[in-house]
Amino acid sequence: MQISSESIKVGHPDVVADMIAANIIATILDREHQKGMDINTMPHCGIEVFLGKGLCVVGGEVSTRAWIDLDKCVRETVLGLGYNDSAVGLNGNSLGVMNAIIPQSPDINMGTRADAGKHKEIGAGDQGIMYGFACDETPELLPLTYVLVNRMMRAFESCGDPLFAPDGKGQVSVDYDDETGKPIRLAKVLMSNAIDYRYANGKDHCAIEKRAKKIAFDCLKGCVDKKTEFLFNPTGEWQAVNSCSAADSGVTGRKLVVQFYGGYPGAQLGGGAVVNKSPEKVDCSAAFGSRYVAKNIVAAGLAKKCSVQLAYAIGIACPFSIYVNTFGTGKISDKKLEGIIEKLFDLTPAGMIDRFDLLNSDIYRRIPRTLFMDNYPWEKTDMVKQLKKEAGR
Repeated sequence: MQISSESIKVGHPDVVADMIAANIIATILDREHQKGMDINTMPHCGIEVFLGKGLCVVGGEVSTRAWIDLDKCVRETVLGLGYNDSAVGLNGNSLGVMNAIIPQSPDINMGTRADAGKHKEIGAGDQGIMYGFACDETPELLPLTYVLVNRMMRAFESCGDPLFAPDGKGQVSVDYDDETGKPIRLAKVLMSNAIDYRYANGKDHCAIEKRAKKIAFDCLKGCVDKKTEFLFNPTGEWQAVNSCSAADSGVTGRKLVVQFYGGYPGAQLGGGAVVNKSPEKVDCSAAFGSRYVAKNIVAAGLAKKCSVQLAYAIGIACPFSIYVNTFGTGKISDKKLEGIIEKLFDLTPAGMIDRFDLLNSDIYRRIPRTLFMDNYPWEKTDMVKQLKKEAGR
């Protein structure tokens, strides 16, 4: 059988929208920290961004004591991604910015403040169902397809060759053993990247494809073989002037499958967008909490593959329900694991905000690039000993 995963560069218009939203939240957090913020005075944000040709619309709801220069924040984000000329599809200098942000509803706000809510604790900012996933295919305890395609995106982003404009996306396909379900070989690699012909220096499509193949195969060294297929810009042409929002709109939260587990079978997707919300909203914090739990279960050797579902009710802190699926690979029953999770892990918004340092603006500036493949607090495997003890292993 063959399994594929997709990923995108940070210059893709949907990720540009995510980056703008996340950087707005990060800037608000910086200002709030200057005012002596604590968990009861933290800002509450749910920001949506639409990116069209020459236009950025920022909407959503925000509750904060801080003032930020929204126009400046948007432009600096766009320029920081390399979009400084219409020749690459977007120019942060001339971009029109529309501010449509409104205050957060008081009915929602009171459910997420310990000093104002019905339950006198920080409740979930919305109802929702979030999934976390882990498997033993890679040292990162993530699917091999997801790791490889994200590695390729980072390689193209950092290659230093201006020929490859910021907008791009990729896909890999891996052959798996039908009996064991283990990965065997990297079968196919697909890379699509906008080309800035100002830097082509006479190179034709074949020469550009050869350069792209070298970048891709160098970062995938040890996985590619002589039979690995490579496909580049399969339509035959992608000019940078027709990239990003000059050719395709960008919207926050539209690449959730890509950002989570790359479409890997069994790695379900729940909740909503992550990077555009403050962490009392469990779409954000519980996406990390569920991944943290699943990863520690696999790291502890209690399963080879694990999915954890967390469900929440708005205004209530503790999960509404916890569900575990180890796909028949568990060393103990999934039901017993559910009880252990409830006992060992603080999965309230306040608990996850504290454990994962989610009021840290630096985290918000990083997560649109990758939710998992970084040294984030939720990627730690520091609950292994406790899990093994509770499981009697």
